[in-house]
Amino acid sequence: MSYTSVLGGRQHRFDTLARLLAAASPERSGDRLAGLAAASEQERVAARWALADVPLAQFLTEPLIPYESDDVTRLILDTHDPSAFAPVAGLTVGEFREWLLSPGADAAALAALAPGLTPEMVAAVSKLMGNADLVAVARKVRVVTAFRSTIGLPGRLATRLQPNHPTDDPAGVAAALLDGLLLGSGDAVIGINPATDSPKAVRDLLELLDGVIQRYAIPTQSCVLCHVTTSVDLMSRGAPVDLVFQSIAGTQAANASFGVTLGLLDEAHEAALALDRGTVGRNVMYFETGQGSALSADAHHGVDQQTVEARAYAVARRYDPLLVNTVVGFIGPEYLYDGRQILRAALEDHFCGKLLGLPMGLDICYTNHADADDDDIATMLTMLGVAGASFVICTPGGDDIMLNYQSASYHDALYLREVLGLRPAPEFETWLDSIGLLDDRGAIRDASGGHPLTAIGRELAA
Repeated sequence: MSYTSVLGGRQHRFDTLARLLAAASPERSGDRLAGLAAASEQERVAARWALADVPLAQFLTEPLIPYESDDVTRLILDTHDPSAFAPVAGLTVGEFREWLLSPGADAAALAALAPGLTPEMVAAVSKLMGNADLVAVARKVRVVTAFRSTIGLPGRLATRLQPNHPTDDPAGVAAALLDGLLLGSGDAVIGINPATDSPKAVRDLLELLDGVIQRYAIPTQSCVLCHVTTSVDLMSRGAPVDLVFQSIAGTQAANASFGVTLGLLDEAHEAALALDRGTVGRNVMYFETGQGSALSADAHHGVDQQTVEARAYAVARRYDPLLVNTVVGFIGPEYLYDGRQILRAALEDHFCGKLLGLPMGLDICYTNHADADDDDIATMLTMLGVAGASFVICTPGGDDIMLNYQSASYHDALYLREVLGLRPAPEFETWLDSIGLLDDRGAIRDASGGHPLTAIGRELAA
């Protein structure tokens, strides 16, 4: 089926729904690299004009990637809930945008609608929305998950404390860990990207983090971001695995490039649930995604990078995860060229994930060869805070010395909580207060004069 619109007396024709979506996407270097971007701003506007008239139901009858050859497509269509979809089933993409921005699309209505939406539907409507629209709608959605802390409650902003070290040195990890805890970070997860995926190295890090969490009764969860097969092996050997991590993408072929299948994720999910290590909830999975991953694996099937990214959220949704985040600027300027493109992608990813019912957070970041700087970080952080992000990733000083990229810092999270009146996860906030790290206003107290937590550094160094 082809799609047409007339703009300025010129007819524009788009041969497939995938081509229409790609042409309607905001400018980004990845789509241009793939040969999918609109040839001109006029063509982009014409594509959006045509896209606004596409019925939402069209996405159920015209898969962008064939059902027979892609398990993510099968997952999307086989799990679609027609009853949940019914309130918007008669709308076009443009009408859906207007409804989302209306008072009738409140938190309850959006939560009920989520199982009836497909990734392609939410990606399509995002292409018709300005940045402020994406913020306004995402802010209305609340997705609450829990393990040892509760993530996503109104008025809360959680953080991932990321104490990476280039050699996984315990003393180096301890220094970054202590820095984060003293600045009120870590309520979403204490998560380490290991320098090596060897089972022994991963287990050593898991035991290090578990020891700190147990010793100091910290109401949080740990995660060493190894491959899912390593986690499955370690769980079978009794390692203290809280959350199972995996990077995922929006096509079967892209997931295969990560060494992942839905069956493998099923196995890991069941194994983590069986450990029953949570105290206030049973959300045991942690997923990371990022625009451009499918294109970098030559596994995008001619679909634009933002739509493929949204399809990854269907994979995540299957496992009711505790956390999902897009590492929005990490993949590099080949896919998101500058701060403007990274910001737009961050808002799109957060919006799409929330509409699909996911607890979305972000690694608000950029690589050192991108046309971006720390002011872009501040802008993105502020806008995503207003949009109601469940959590953000924080690194010491905003500089990850192992992965060599720039992200938000522990201090940045304190800034965002202060200016927006946000607080940590409730269990974590109670713990911070119990150890004397909160002042009378509920803000983090200056611990430069010393605090019992500093024993963490001495113990792990020894």
